[in-house]
This record gives sequence, C-alpha cells and structure tokens, in this order.
Amino acid sequence: MARLLSFMEPLLQRNPLTCLLLCYLLFVLLGGLVFTVTEKPVEEELRAQVEELRRSFLEEHPCVGDEELREVLGKALSAHRGHVAVLKAEADERHYDFISSLYFVIVTVTTTGSDSYTPRSDEAKLFLIFYCTLGIPLTLLLLTLASHLLLLPVVTRGPIHHLQSRWGLPYARAALVHAALLSILVVALLFFLPALLVSTLEPDWTYLDALFFCFVALSTIGEGGRELGRSWGPAARETLELLTTCYLLVGLVVIITYKDTVLQVPRVCAVIRLLSGPQCAELEGFHLDELTEDEENQEEEPRYSQSVCTVSSTPLEQMNHRPGLH
Repeated sequence: MARLLSFMEPLLQRNPLTCLLLCYLLFVLLGGLVFTVTEKPVEEELRAQVEELRRSFLEEHPCVGDEELREVLGKALSAHRGHVAVLKAEADERHYDFISSLYFVIVTVTTTGSDSYTPRSDEAKLFLIFYCTLGIPLTLLLLTLASHLLLLPVVTRGPIHHLQSRWGLPYARAALVHAALLSILVVALLFFLPALLVSTLEPDWTYLDALFFCFVALSTIGEGGRELGRSWGPAARETLELLTTCYLLVGLVVIITYKDTVLQVPRVCAVIRLLSGPQCAELEGFHLDELTEDEENQEEEPRYSQSVCTVSSTPLEQMNHRPGLH
C-alpha cells in the first residue's frame, strides 16, 4: 500500500485528472468483478431449475415435443418482455391508457426509464426520438430552475446564514455543517421513509427491495427490474403511478438542490479545482494550502470589479511640493 501511495503521489501532483480517471477505471472494474462473483451463481442456479422443470414437464407429457414446447415458451417470453398480457390473471392489464402513457413520458424525459413500458409501433418510436430530443433538456432546465428559485434560498442559503449569524461559525464551517445535516435529512426523507412505505404496500417485497427501487428510480437508472403495484387493480394502479410521478419529480429537484449545496462547501470546490489541473487552479487563484489551512482563519478577500492600483500615478516631485506634505 505504501508503494502504491508513493507511486501515485507524483502523478497526483503532476496530473490530478489522469489520476482521477485511473481511479475511476479501477472502480468500474471492481464493480464488474463484484457483480460477476455475486450474480453468476444465482443465474446458474435459476437456469438449472428451469431446465429441470422443462425436463419434468416433458416426462409427464410425452405427447408434447421438445421443439413445440420451446416454440411456445419462446413466444410467451417474447410477449412478456414486451409487457403484453399472456396469462389469464393479467388479461385486464393495460400499459398505454392515458395515465400510464403520462407516467411513461415522465420517466422518459427525466431519463429514469421504465422496465414496464416500451414503444412497439414504429410511429411511437420515431415520435419518441424527436420528443425526447426536446423534452429531456427542457425537463432538466425546469428542474434546475425549480431548485434554484424555490428550494436553494430556503434549504441552503437561509440555514447557512443562520449558522453564521446566530452561531458565529465562519462560512466554510457553516457550509460544511449544513451539508452534513442536509445529507442525513435527504437520505431519510427520499430513501428510508419511502422504502418503508413501499415495503408496506408491497408485502412480497423486502425492505431492501423497496430501498433498491427508490434508489435506482431517483438515480435515473430504471426501476430495478421490479414493477410497483403490478398485482393492484387498474384504479389503484393509476393512483400509484401518479404518486410515483410526483415522488420522482420532487426527489430530482431535491437532489439537484443537494448537489448545489455540496458545491457551496469551500473545501469541495478546492478539491474540484485541484482535480481540474494546475492551469485551471491557477486561473481561479487556487492554492493547495486551501485544503489544509484552518477554517477559522479563512477570511474572504475583497473582490473588485475593476483593477486596483496601489501606486499613485502622480510624480513624486509634485507630491513633495504639495501644501501640507512638509
């Protein structure tokens, strides 16, 4: 470990961005390795169970051929992947009434995506391409404006000012304390409490399943392979989709606000400028001492809109002959 650190130290000093990219590459490789080790045995076990079930079915029904069974299962699985009801219990399912279509639009323009809705007609696919080209940037713009105009003054600037004026904390420490407290609040209100509610509404889901669903939804990854309210009636399902849409939009605005709050912390800004490289750091007046100096001794330097010259342009001889200077 010490050798690795001694090798990385000069690289970090010369090119921090390259070092960050290397660390990220190792991070991605580690993630792929972990998922391979943990998920591959489960996949092989499920494959063996399905193969055993198929073999038992063929033995109990000798009149059914192997090829005919594979053809029927293939068509059924293809329809199921397209979310077309193939079972009697799913006959009343509709994925493209107005409420469901509205839900599909929201999860698409917020880049969340859906595991349950996929356009099948060529017209819908073509429309979706042009619709999202405009809709995704517009949605991100509106969410950012909602964060800056509605939440940021109340959630971030107000509390930081309160910590400075009432508690006497310097700005750097007040921003850091506020970001830490806001982190706890965001995790509790956006993930832990909704996951508890989801696990209550879906008895077949564990709390971890519900927490994973909330996380991947607000991370705009997808739905985690699970469909909320799949066994519910049509009316209850529509209500649930509306509530999920509101949760998604409000949650994304809160996450944008949280991101801007973290960027208000001076040490976070210092790390970002450090990783941006020496040229960018020099342009923004950044020094490595910003990461180590005491926060209590930090004082904001005055900023001027025009250049300030401390040397008078008046000749020294004229100043000496002015009245009152002797």
